[in-house]
Amino acid sequence: MCCFRKRLHVLYLLMNEEYTILEMSDSNWWRARDKFGTEGYIPSNYVVEAKNELERFEWYCKNMNRSQAEELLKSENKDGGFLVRDSSKAGKYTVSLLTKSGGEACGSCRHYNICTSVQGQFYLAEKHNFNTIPELINYHQHNAAGMVSRLKYIVSNRTRPPSTAGLGYGVWEMDPLDLTFIKDLGTGQFGMVKHGKWLGQHDVAIKMIKEGSMSEDDFIEEAKIMMKLRHENLVQLYGVCTKQRPIYIVTEFLSNGCLLTYLKEGLRQHPTAIQLLEMCKDVSEGMAFLESKQYIHRDLAARNCLVDTNGTVKVTDFGLSRYVLDDEYTSSAGSKFPVRWSPPEVLLYCKFSSKSDIWAYGVLMWEIYTLGKLPYERLNNTEIVDQVPRGLRLYRPQLANEKVYSIMTSCWIDVSKKCCN
Repeated sequence: MCCFRKRLHVLYLLMNEEYTILEMSDSNWWRARDKFGTEGYIPSNYVVEAKNELERFEWYCKNMNRSQAEELLKSENKDGGFLVRDSSKAGKYTVSLLTKSGGEACGSCRHYNICTSVQGQFYLAEKHNFNTIPELINYHQHNAAGMVSRLKYIVSNRTRPPSTAGLGYGVWEMDPLDLTFIKDLGTGQFGMVKHGKWLGQHDVAIKMIKEGSMSEDDFIEEAKIMMKLRHENLVQLYGVCTKQRPIYIVTEFLSNGCLLTYLKEGLRQHPTAIQLLEMCKDVSEGMAFLESKQYIHRDLAARNCLVDTNGTVKVTDFGLSRYVLDDEYTSSAGSKFPVRWSPPEVLLYCKFSSKSDIWAYGVLMWEIYTLGKLPYERLNNTEIVDQVPRGLRLYRPQLANEKVYSIMTSCWIDVSKKCCN
């Protein structure tokens, strides 16, 4: 009954509808009222203040000039990337579009003024008139109709909202009856992971924790804190089911799955330098946020990152290694210890810190630029434990230039002598 009451607090959002905000005491969930008078809680990061009709749309970039638009479009470098900005003429608007129609690696920008007909309709191509600008943009997202390309990808200077912190206001303990299982995603350190739905409509990943693999009571207390960690490059923890065994950990679902598999299979054909660097950037931003919250991951690797539909990489399972009950995992001699991602101070003294996460990040960069190869592939764990403290480092991957490799090597600084003093 408690779970049922909490669900009544959630007010489901409809795109482009207006809501009146009633209370903002919780930074993640605001109390709001819809146009029918229904009140409930909404995720704060999914709404923007309604100032004019266009500001509710992600493609509208207010107060952006031509050169700023070109810089933003070229930084994304996507064929068909577009935005709508204010024109130099007051009250008018311009569509800025990046095209690679000539086959060039770096696209060029075209700018199309949105014109107004005698009847007050909007158009980019004279034969295609619309009553509103959003209708015009929607049409040209599917039809070029006089432009060099259709509008394929929205490019925005707004901060992309991360997943909401939890699936309901005040909810962290979830009812397992609200979960339906769709398919197996694989087996992780703690047990089976499944793709599922919450309340039949929200995609989620469900970790089914095998009994005896985790210090459950300690984790449950930590989960309440972890749910509040919200960043676009972290996999969001939605809630837990702890009233039955096995317990479930319910998280955001990412359709492209594990980064390691994505590197080996999804990028095997033609990975670009921009793609590889963007992946590294995504992980670094997620890890920087964790460090700002004084969190240590302890097990950062490509297998513990996931990839969403757009190719964005998100870090998952941060801090979970603290709750592992398998003694082998915390022993440098054991096969389950992340030896290949660990610095000398961890291998020798089990000293974890943000510096050990930085070391692991350098190894993860190496995984990305080798498209998922095993670090120190010709050595066994015992040889790695012996040789890394003596100065052994990973070689430069073929896809990494000297500048990228220098970033990797800067992560691999031996602080073990300081640790033991």
